[in-house]
Amino acid sequence: MTVTVDPELVEAGKRAVDAGAADSLSGWVSTALAEKVRRDQQLDQLRAAIADYEVEFGEITSDEIAAQRRSDREDAVVVRGRRLAPDQAEAQPA
Repeated sequence: MTVTVDPELVEAGKRAVDAGAADSLSGWVSTALAEKVRRDQQLDQLRAAIADYEVEFGEITSDEIAAQRRSDREDAVVVRGRRLAPDQAEAQPA
């Protein structure tokens, strides 16, 4: 098998090998591909769970998502930094 890989990724893999984080460039690439497969499977499961929920309870609206984000921020425990004021929190990306 032959693949083309961006030079920046090859360099990152070589740095990982040099740092002892991977045994070889091939091993580093295989690990990255396995992680990608696992992440894609998890996203597929999440999509399926959301679809099942929406079949039973209806589509999740943007208002419901915004309300849940607000609730999550209010309930969050700040371990570093400081809690944002409500008007600042709304401006933060999800």
